[in-house]
Amino acid sequence: MYEFLDFHASDVMSEPVSVGPDATLADAERILEERGFNGLPVVADGALVGFVTSLDLLEAFAFSTDSILPPYDEIMRRPVSTVMAREPATVQLRTPLTRVLQKMVETRNKSFPVVDADDRLVGVVAREDVIRALRRAQAGERPAPRSSEGTARKAQADRDPLEAFAAGTSEEPIR
Repeated sequence: MYEFLDFHASDVMSEPVSVGPDATLADAERILEERGFNGLPVVADGALVGFVTSLDLLEAFAFSTDSILPPYDEIMRRPVSTVMAREPATVQLRTPLTRVLQKMVETRNKSFPVVDADDRLVGVVAREDVIRALRRAQAGERPAPRSSEGTARKAQADRDPLEAFAAGTSEEPIR
């Protein structure tokens, strides 16, 4: 299990899938559902400006004294910017996975945007990624050598994920 100490956010993060602040809640919900994600970074002009989660979408439908039944279609046309977290918790590429795990436990967040030294979005690390790294460490695996700090897992996603995993050259597919 000591191998887990060698893992960083950059070793397990997935390529970011993001939306703009003007995307509708329906757009965000569709992506969350299709991809099996819990949250999406919100990016404007290349900068991370927020993070929207499934819970944020649910909160848009909270019952109030004004409305017993929230107007679904109207709410789903609202922009993501009306419900997103405007200052999302993030982690850096080189944040040790031990710290990511602790931050997830403390904040109860299911995922974090990963940013580089210039605070540009470069990936997302989710609970499943951390659990997968724990399993890999238990099996005695260490993270792959880093060719460059900014490289995410695109090449890995291009290979057959099961074949790469069976060969020991990759972790399970990142979702």
